[in-house]
Amino acid sequence: MRRYSLRTILYPLLLAAGIVGGILFGNYLGSNRSAYRLRGLLQQMAGSQNKLTHTLALIEREYVDSISMDTLAEHLIPVVLKELDPHSVYIPASEMAELNEPLEGEFDGIGVVFNMATDTVIVLNVIPQGPSDKAGIKAGDRIIEIDDSLVAGQKIPQNRIVKRLRGPRGTKVRLGLERQHINELVEVEVTRGAIPIKSIEASILIADSIGYIKLGQFAKTSHQELLLALLKLRSEGMTKLIFDLRGNSGGFLDQAILIANEFLHKEQLIVYTEDRHHRQLREYADGMGTAQDLEVAVLIDEYSASSSEILAGALQDNDRGTIIGRRSFGKGLVQRQIPYADGSALRLTTARYYTPTGRSIQKPYTIGDDEGYELDLWNRFQNNEFFSADSIRFADSLKRVTPKGKVVYGGGGIMPDLFIPADTTDITPYFLEVSGRNILYRYTIDYADRHRDALNAVTTLSELRTLLDSDKSLFEDFIRYAARQGVAPRRRDIARSRPLMEAQLRAYIGRNTILEDNAFYDQIHPVDNVTTRAIEELKKKD
Repeated sequence: MRRYSLRTILYPLLLAAGIVGGILFGNYLGSNRSAYRLRGLLQQMAGSQNKLTHTLALIEREYVDSISMDTLAEHLIPVVLKELDPHSVYIPASEMAELNEPLEGEFDGIGVVFNMATDTVIVLNVIPQGPSDKAGIKAGDRIIEIDDSLVAGQKIPQNRIVKRLRGPRGTKVRLGLERQHINELVEVEVTRGAIPIKSIEASILIADSIGYIKLGQFAKTSHQELLLALLKLRSEGMTKLIFDLRGNSGGFLDQAILIANEFLHKEQLIVYTEDRHHRQLREYADGMGTAQDLEVAVLIDEYSASSSEILAGALQDNDRGTIIGRRSFGKGLVQRQIPYADGSALRLTTARYYTPTGRSIQKPYTIGDDEGYELDLWNRFQNNEFFSADSIRFADSLKRVTPKGKVVYGGGGIMPDLFIPADTTDITPYFLEVSGRNILYRYTIDYADRHRDALNAVTTLSELRTLLDSDKSLFEDFIRYAARQGVAPRRRDIARSRPLMEAQLRAYIGRNTILEDNAFYDQIHPVDNVTTRAIEELKKKD
């Protein structure tokens, strides 16, 4: 990291002070008392001048030992930010790429989806026309060596494997692969390239005329991805949409505005922000949205935050669609990312945002109590808020009314129009053990290995359903597998948890096909009480 002297910070401040001093000096010339008054003002300025900057300058100039001011700043800035809101944060240069990557829409790598459940890199899928596809890597391959170094069975953390596979586009990496029916390692050389990151995890026709879109985050490409997904689903007969924002912690504000614009009518307010000087910036729909005709249900939960809440709030406050699920996170603050010269950045809260009815949905926080803020979701669970809407309280002073008379509240997230409790119906000790010990997931990897040719031949959701339906022994085969892993059958538990376990088995197996998450959500939705309720609500609209 480049070392930056504190003088690079102080000189602009001193220059500004000099300019101000010059102006003040000019204003006070011509008065017999001007020198005295000017001296007093300059002393006052010096007394109130940034004590922090002055202290750092003293340390750099006078401290007995040599010390890195950069290192000192790295420790000091986070301490200062703790005196602000919980969302103003300092991001070291070493963490910037990892934090920004999911939002940028692409990264440089080899283009595979892999898992390390058995301490070996197992290729689950290969991105079509990507670097690995062109090099001949196939789903089911095991990566045994990377650049002649053994990585299989070495207990290497997954993040270190990722770093070795990724690298600048155009560079090469040599892989040694273990492949079914081949006795020796298969050696390939992959030229790294740009790999797209999709923020829309799934877009499928989930029921007759009802589309389903799962948006994982608001990235730079989210709006464009949505337009393509809507176009595809309309071609398949979609007239209604389930838009799933559960677990979506936010991202780019402009993408939330662009997506909301697709659903709202001309001149409907989407959101407005207000800074410390009470300056407002209002965003209105332009009437050009491509989804204005769709009946829509938006799914949210306690992990839906920021841009997710902006979108859900815009639709709710304009009486556009139905919000279904559980109360969202409650982040109503807007951050601006300010870069430093060394590659680090400051994400500073610069405004609050408000829904069209004027709601601030930021949940309460205490300056300096980050731990209490982070425990909020646990406190909600303790207060039974995940299971009963009656456990949630809002102050009457935060009540707002939509144009059609619906009552909504601010002060702590978006409360859905239709509350759906967390579902624990099928949770049993047997299920917790096979899932907690990763036995269920490992079985699906083993199953995919044994049926690789059949799974690789699957190209549509209907083909996958037919394939899985034809295997009548799938569930009992899993029970036997779990027994071999040390989990004895408990028939009452198994009978109760069977719908959940069968759905998960089928969903994880489906993820091992080219259909990836489309297959996962197609298979898992029958045991998802929020999605099934959304389907029921949209069917009622008929």
